[in-house]
Amino acid sequence: MDSPQPAPDPRSVASPRPAHDPWSQPADPPAAGPDWGREIRAGLLVAAPVALVTGVLLGALWAWRAPKIPLVLRGQDVLLANSEGQQAIAADGVFLLLALGVGAVAGVVTFLLRRSGGVAVVLGLALGAGVGAWLAWQLGMWLGPTDDVAGRVAELAQNEVFDAPLDLGARSVLFGLPFGALLTHLLCVAGFGPRDPAPRPAQTPPRWDTPAGPAAGS
Repeated sequence: MDSPQPAPDPRSVASPRPAHDPWSQPADPPAAGPDWGREIRAGLLVAAPVALVTGVLLGALWAWRAPKIPLVLRGQDVLLANSEGQQAIAADGVFLLLALGVGAVAGVVTFLLRRSGGVAVVLGLALGAGVGAWLAWQLGMWLGPTDDVAGRVAELAQNEVFDAPLDLGARSVLFGLPFGALLTHLLCVAGFGPRDPAPRPAQTPPRWDTPAGPAAGS
């Protein structure tokens, strides 16, 4: 008499386990969303030092190297000592050239310290350089000749020459600092930044129904 056999598991009959396909591509893991808090902190960690360092450095250099605009007191009027002088335009040009140089240094230093890059680093560099240009403008005026022209005139004698307050005639030169920083950073990333790995070629499964060898042509 045969011993009774166990009944088959209905789950194994209804849903057979699929065989492993060696040629199938591994499923990509679900992409995680961006960590906005981390991105904002990374941008601020770049923007704050860039704004402080570039603002102080550029403002001090501009106050030191910008040409002075001589004024003269004649009667009750304050006139230019040299009516054909170009010192005001030269002051804007000096600010622009210094801003491009300081911005280039800021871009290189930012790339070296934040070589991994990212959108947050670029935005932080742009924001910091923009704020730094404004700080440099204000600091340069504060370090330059006094802007109290009326009080200065009260202390002067007739035909005495004094320096006009330092200021920017073309405010567009403030964009020189962020332009130099972003352009230099972009060139550094393009030339020396990390590269994405080359994509793996897709594996094509062999076709077993295709004849191989010389018999294929006969």
